[in-house]
Amino acid sequence: MPYLLNLVYLLLLVLCSPWLVYAAIRKGKYRTGFRARLLGRVPVRQGAERCLWLHAVSVGEVNLLGPLLARLEQQHPDWVYVISTTTKTGFELAKVKYAPRTVFYCPLDFSWAVRSAMKRIRPNLLVLAELELWPNLIWAAKRHGAKVAVVNGRLSDRSFRGYQRVRPLVARLLQSLDAIAAQNDEYAERFCRLGARPESVYRTGSVKFDGAQTDRDNPKTRQLADLAGIHPDDVVFLAGSTQEPEEQLALDVYRELAPAYPRLRLIVTPRHPERFQEVAELLDRSGLPWQRRRRLEEDGSDPRARVLLVDAMGELGAWWGRAQIAFVGGSMGARGGQNMIEPAAYGAAVAFGPNTSNFRDVVALMLARQAAVVVADGEQLAAFVRRCLAEPDFAAELGRRARQLVLEQVCAADRTCQLLESLRC
Repeated sequence: MPYLLNLVYLLLLVLCSPWLVYAAIRKGKYRTGFRARLLGRVPVRQGAERCLWLHAVSVGEVNLLGPLLARLEQQHPDWVYVISTTTKTGFELAKVKYAPRTVFYCPLDFSWAVRSAMKRIRPNLLVLAELELWPNLIWAAKRHGAKVAVVNGRLSDRSFRGYQRVRPLVARLLQSLDAIAAQNDEYAERFCRLGARPESVYRTGSVKFDGAQTDRDNPKTRQLADLAGIHPDDVVFLAGSTQEPEEQLALDVYRELAPAYPRLRLIVTPRHPERFQEVAELLDRSGLPWQRRRRLEEDGSDPRARVLLVDAMGELGAWWGRAQIAFVGGSMGARGGQNMIEPAAYGAAVAFGPNTSNFRDVVALMLARQAAVVVADGEQLAAFVRRCLAEPDFAAELGRRARQLVLEQVCAADRTCQLLESLRC
C-alpha cells in the first residue's frame, strides 16, 4: 500500500507541477523546506524525554494548538513539544507564536520522507489538528511505536462525501487511530460511519472557543491601537481574513458612511499575505488617505488616514479586540468562511457572508442565539454597518450575545488534553 500511494503522489506531483512552479514564482509559495518536505530531513530531536509531535496545516490550525500547548506544558513541563505545518504562512506564524519550540515543515506523504522524519523526531504521540489523514504519515508513526490522535476533528459534508468514495482505505486508516476528539456529535457519528472504532471516538467540543481572547483591554490590543492612533471614541469597522472582492465591498461601505460618521475607521486584513500588495493598490486607487500596518513604527500614525491595511501576519486576533463592528471574510466567495469566534469573543457586532461551510456548527450556534448577522452582498453589508452606527444599542446587544455564547462553550481544550494525557505509550 505505501508504494502504491507513493506512485499516486508522484503522478499528482507531476500533473500539478506547472501550477506549483507558477505559485512559487508569482506568490512565493513552496520555495522553502524542500529537504523537510521531500526527504523528511526535519530537525533531529536530542534527548529521551516524552515527545508530542503536533501537526497543523495552516494559520487556523496553528492558532488552534495554542490552548492545548498551554495546558499540556503546565501539566507536563518535562515533555518535549514539536510543531509541524504545511503552508508557508502557517510555518512563519508558528515560528513566532511557539518559539523557542522546534517548528518544521511536515514531510509530504511519501513513505521515505515520513519514515525519515519519524526517526529524527522519535515522537511518542502524533497529534493531527482537525482532519489531516495522511496514510503514510500515520502508518509510519504506528510502526515507530507512537500513538496517533486527531484533535478538534471535523468532517464537513463535502469531506464526508469524498471519503465515502474511498471508504475501505479510510476505514483502515481511521481504525489505526488511537483517539479522535470530534467537535460535536454529528462529526463523531460521521467518523464512526466511515469506519472508526466507536470506542476511539470522543465528543470534546471545539478548541477554537478556548483559544479566543475575551478581554478588550489586553496588552497586545492596547499596543496596536496606540500604534495606529485609534482613539477611544473611534468606531472601528474591521473586515478580517478577507478575499477578493470583500476588500472592495468594505471600502465601498466606508466611503458611503464616513461622511455621516466622521469617527468611523476602517481596518482591512487580507487572509493571504500574497494579496497585501494587491489590496494596497486598491486602496491607492480609492483616493482615500490610508496607511500600512508595517509602516506604523517607522512613520507613525497619520491622523488623516482613517483606513488601515494590516499587512502583517499573526495580529488579527488582537486587532479584533478594537473593532466594534466586524465583518468576517472568506464568506462571500467559495472559500467557506473564516473564524468568526475571535470577534464574537470580544463582543463585536459580527456579520459574515452566506458561504460559511467551514464553520457551519459555529454559525448555527451564533444564528440560533441571534449573535450574528448574515449579509448576502455589499448592499446588505452597508445596511448592517449603518444600523450598528445609527443604533448603538443594537450593536452592543449583538456583541453581548456573541461574547456570552463563546464563554459558555469553553473547556474543549481541557477535555482534549485529558484525552491526550491518557494515551500513554
